[in-house]
Amino acid sequence: MFQALLFIAAYRLPGGVAATAGAIQPLLVVLLSWLILQQRPARGSILVAIAGFFGIGLLVLDPTAQLDTLGILAALAGAATMGLGTVLVKRWRPPVSLLVFTAWQLTVGGALLLPIALVIEGPFTTLTKTNLQGLLYLGLVGTGLAYLLWFRGIGKLSAPAVSYLGLLSPVMATLLGFFWLHQTLTPIQLCGIAIIFTTILVGQKIMTSRPTQLLFKTQSGPETKS
Repeated sequence: MFQALLFIAAYRLPGGVAATAGAIQPLLVVLLSWLILQQRPARGSILVAIAGFFGIGLLVLDPTAQLDTLGILAALAGAATMGLGTVLVKRWRPPVSLLVFTAWQLTVGGALLLPIALVIEGPFTTLTKTNLQGLLYLGLVGTGLAYLLWFRGIGKLSAPAVSYLGLLSPVMATLLGFFWLHQTLTPIQLCGIAIIFTTILVGQKIMTSRPTQLLFKTQSGPETKS
């Protein structure tokens, strides 16, 4: 669901609007952890999540951007599904290795999306070398490797602590544009970057002050046996 909603938002919204709507995820994870995991929000965690949302807005939001209702709803729903999945991974603790768990999630997710994509979009009519390179990158690096690292982070940190790190995505995109494409940064964007980095550092300090349990075991034991 997250992947489908993410691309709907990307198609229908400017990138800055989609990123700002998705930045609500840390706040949702804090609240969902309270409801599902019975982990009361750490002192200041909600304010930190709101500050991160504000920082993303300063970084990427264009005042002239056109808003699309369906796109906004898709972005918010995507953030909610990703946040819920992050919390549920902590709750259910899969009894398999990290690599197997990531592979099964992506396989099942792809199997669910494939028939819907074929009905709505239809099969590929042409597939150029550039298309293939893009698909390979998105599949292997942007999805496979990214989710492998994401779930490892969930295993070592609390769910809210991991969600704060997601705020780095638009920051990295902006910095890559600055260094690679020679784009300019306004004082407001620099202020947004400073707020985001402060949010992440403070959020990590707040959330990692609580003891966490390793989610994925690499050795056999009671938690890894079926």
